[in-house]
Amino acid sequence: MRTLKLLLVVVVLAAAPVLGALVSSAQASAPVPAVSTIVAKWKNCTVVNHRLPHGVGRSNAIDHTSGVRVTNFRHDTAMYKRAMAANRGLDRDRDGIACEKR
Repeated sequence: MRTLKLLLVVVVLAAAPVLGALVSSAQASAPVPAVSTIVAKWKNCTVVNHRLPHGVGRSNAIDHTSGVRVTNFRHDTAMYKRAMAANRGLDRDRDGIACEKR
């Protein structure tokens, strides 16, 4: 039993450099996202409102306001998540609607 444990430790230690090389080569070959296109698309609310006049929000989002609620924004959770990943400042009131207009 002791010999088996020792053999297992030797195998793991011998394989460590190979596994490290595989991980580093996989990281090196991973595609790099085009940050400039994402940033330009979601740069600020003026840019967003040219494409989406009333903003974009999660499918179940409700505007947090004391006045009339905004309801005519684009209901698209996936697009909202992409916008937040590129620029968290688009939804300053954190109500689930980015760049809403009245």
